[in-house]
Amino acid sequence: MLDATTRSGGTATASPRATTVTPAPAVARAGISARATRILLSPWSRLSLLVLLLVSAASAVLLFQPQQLLVHGWPPQLGGAAAALAYAVAYGLCTVAFVPRPLLNLAAGALLGSSLGLGAALAGTVLGAGIAFCLGRVLGQEALRPLLRGKWLKAADGQLSRHGFRSMLAARLFPGVPFAAANYCAAVSRMSLPAFLLATALGSIPNTAAYVVAGARASTPTSPAFLIALACIALPGLAGAVVAWRKRNRLRAR
Repeated sequence: MLDATTRSGGTATASPRATTVTPAPAVARAGISARATRILLSPWSRLSLLVLLLVSAASAVLLFQPQQLLVHGWPPQLGGAAAALAYAVAYGLCTVAFVPRPLLNLAAGALLGSSLGLGAALAGTVLGAGIAFCLGRVLGQEALRPLLRGKWLKAADGQLSRHGFRSMLAARLFPGVPFAAANYCAAVSRMSLPAFLLATALGSIPNTAAYVVAGARASTPTSPAFLIALACIALPGLAGAVVAWRKRNRLRAR
C-alpha cells in the first residue's frame, strides 16, 4: 500500500513508511529486568529462600513458645474435632520448624487424650511432612541434585528414587532416622509425593501411638497402658541403637 503518492510524468512514487525505533534506555531496562528474573528464579536463589523460610519458622517457634499450651492448657473455646483439627495444623507447622515430634506427640495425648490425640498427631505428621517435601522439591531439588556425588549420597538417592515407598516406610519405622532429614532427602530424590505421604502415614503409626498414649496416661505412670507405651518407645530405640552400633563397627573394620 502506498502511504503517499506524487504523480510526475505519469508515474507514482511512494514515500517510505516511518520506522519505530525503541529508545536505548527501554532496551537496557528490559535487559536488566530479564537478568533479575533469571537470578531470582535460579536454583541457588530458591534454595536460599528455602533456608530463609526454615530459619524464620524456627525463630517463630522460639518467639511464640507453643509449649506453653502444656502449662496453661487448651483454649476452652476449642473442643472435640475443632481442637483436633487446630492441633493437627499447629503440629504440621511446628514439624516444619524442627520442633521434635516426640514432644508434639506427648502434648497431643496430654491435651486431647488417646483417640483424638492420635488422630491429630498423625494428621499433623502427614501435613508437616507434605509441606516439607513440597518446599524441598520446589525450592531445593534443582540446586542440590548436582551435589549428590558422594558414594553414600548416590546410594541413598538411588534407593529413594527406585524404591521410594518401602524405603520411606522403613525410615519412618526406624527410630534413629530424623524426621526432617527424611523429608528433605525424599524431596531431593525422584520419589513421588503420594508414595511419600502414604509411607509416612503408615510408618508413623506405631511410634506416634506410643508417645500419644504415654502423654495421655502421664498422670498415672503405674498404669498398664503407660508402661506398655513406655516399652514401645524404649525397645525400638534400643534396637535402633544396637543396629547403628553394629553397622558402625562394620564400617570401621573395612
